[in-house]
Amino acid sequence: MKVAVTVWDERISPVFDSAHMLLIMDIENEKIKKLSYKSFNPLLEARLTEDLNHLSIEVLICGAISQIYSTLIEASSIKLISFIGGNVNEVIESYAKGNPLSPGFLMPGCREDSASV
Repeated sequence: MKVAVTVWDERISPVFDSAHMLLIMDIENEKIKKLSYKSFNPLLEARLTEDLNHLSIEVLICGAISQIYSTLIEASSIKLISFIGGNVNEVIESYAKGNPLSPGFLMPGCREDSASV
């Protein structure tokens, strides 16, 4: 499974709309394979899902996200896990092992029922 995470330094980028870097990984048998970074511009709405699909992204993990972007991503059949925060290595290790990201990595002030997890 190919997973992308919006990153800022060593953390999940707090706001998808202003993120500019994706950490892309393949997850196989609960292990992370082939890590790579890819710059992107989420403000280019017309290309956003095209670029994610071209990269074969199946799951996108991010922090807060505007409705327009979440609608575009979900409409393109990419599983969106939003309103996640914390250290990127801890988040991806937990996800790779099949652990739920909520409530442990849910951004402060967010409720489980408001997040796509």
